[in-house]
Amino acid sequence: MFKTIRDAFKAPDLRKKILFTLAMLFVIRIGAAIPIPGINSQVLKDYFAKAGDLLGLFDAFSGGAFASMTLFALGIIPYINSSIIMNLLTIAIPSLEEMQKEGEDGRKTIAKITRYLTIVLALIQATATSIGLRGIFNEYSFLSVITAIFAMTAGTAFLMWIGERINENGIGNGISLIIFVNILSRLPAGISTLKNLVVVQQKYFAVLGIAVLSLGMILLVVLIYLGERRISVQYAKKMQGRRTYGGQSTHIPLKVNMAGVIPVIFASSLLQFPRILTSFFTDAPPEKWQFVINFLDYYNSISGIIIYFLLIIAFCFFYTKIIFNPFEVANNMKKNGGFVPGIRPGKPTVDYLTHILNRIIFIGGVLLGIVATAPIILSLAAKVQIGLGGTSLIIVVGVCLETIKQIESQLVMRNYKGFLNS
Repeated sequence: MFKTIRDAFKAPDLRKKILFTLAMLFVIRIGAAIPIPGINSQVLKDYFAKAGDLLGLFDAFSGGAFASMTLFALGIIPYINSSIIMNLLTIAIPSLEEMQKEGEDGRKTIAKITRYLTIVLALIQATATSIGLRGIFNEYSFLSVITAIFAMTAGTAFLMWIGERINENGIGNGISLIIFVNILSRLPAGISTLKNLVVVQQKYFAVLGIAVLSLGMILLVVLIYLGERRISVQYAKKMQGRRTYGGQSTHIPLKVNMAGVIPVIFASSLLQFPRILTSFFTDAPPEKWQFVINFLDYYNSISGIIIYFLLIIAFCFFYTKIIFNPFEVANNMKKNGGFVPGIRPGKPTVDYLTHILNRIIFIGGVLLGIVATAPIILSLAAKVQIGLGGTSLIIVVGVCLETIKQIESQLVMRNYKGFLNS
């Protein structure tokens, strides 16, 4: 990895892209420190201390900006939500599906709709946050609420713009890198927590368990991201005039984790929704409703952890079925004269791909569930609040792997001499 980065800085154009990306990430961290006018920071800290891990994932994605209620408090979450919604609508609405197949023009139109939807979602989320957390304002008034709403919405729009500029002029995926740098910004606080466990509380075994778990989870995440099942595909030969076409062998790579971190986000959001909704209306819900909230609390109850684990597997099946269609793949293979050796084209190929895909999804979902729940189980067993989150680790390792892979591919393009220069 270090050799790849060193070689990348030797190429002038690639070095320019890397420096541009770093400059944009630096701007993001500056914006995350600019507070929204009229916010009482002490009241906000008390609220988050009472909420505990309830909003921890959301705050991690914003790099601590949400807990401080700064300009980038909403982070890039509205854009992620709008992208997911557009992906789902593309499958459900035929006109959007046709638009996506039109090529570059169709993708540009969908990207434009995604941007507008991001602004709408940011306005809704900023309004709900400002009204639901009314106690954080120094003076709760119409002007202070409007100021906070427009500040948070503008911050999300600016982050979206930075992400697109990184995609065009930088290196790596801009949106992923924004989340990546926000998560890493919490690393000093995590190190301080570990230092406190060793020096003050003297919980040496707990720190050792955290270190071992971290290394094991990193290896597991790498395995999840790089693991794939390759389905062999053979293309039949065909004659056109005096030339022979086809006859080559290739493969379809089915990744162990096609859905990425989406199942974890869906599962955690679904389980946290009842408590978040309740907190906007009352601090003392009815006893039966409080029992439901505690039952679904995957940070503090075994039942919540089990439901969380099962939901991750379920959402892995749900999201992968949306983004990968075995019928469409088998149909394209048949049109181009391709077939899986030993499997007849058509429905038998669809059944074969579905069978293999279901097994891979289940394995990937179980591994993803282990990564997401292992830190929570360790925290409950050791009775120690740790800053290590499975979701954050999945994102960090995944972004590192994808960015390094992209740098390596660009280095290969620049160093390949070709036939004429050999």
